Amino acid sequence: MIFHMCLVGIGGFFGAICRYLITSYFQRILPRRIPLGTLAVNWIGSFLLGYLLGITEDNELTLLLGTGFMGAFTTFSTFNLETVKLLTSKEKTAGFIYIAITYTGGILLAFLGLVAGKIVKGV
Repeated sequence: MIFHMCLVGIGGFFGAICRYLITSYFQRILPRRIPLGTLAVNWIGSFLLGYLLGITEDNELTLLLGTGFMGAFTTFSTFNLETVKLLTSKEKTAGFIYIAITYTGGILLAFLGLVAGKIVKGV
């Protein structure tokens, strides 16, 4: 149990750092109405989590990379806050676009990641 909690914690540590670096980079180079940094980490995380689940059934690897890293790397709470800010400002259209592309892209990328993982695994 302690070992599994450590795996999640270590993965989360690195996932949070990567999320910070990627979102900071996108905010610096592409200041836009739609928060592209959060969108990027959520899309990347959706694909990678699908891929991970497609290639492995290893519980410890899933805890480290899936629950830990991807759990901290992707950010549902930030997505929600950014969406509320857009919808309560004069950026309602951008808010609805952000919701649509986040969910549509995230689900599609998770599916493609799962398929890619199964192809690599040979299933």
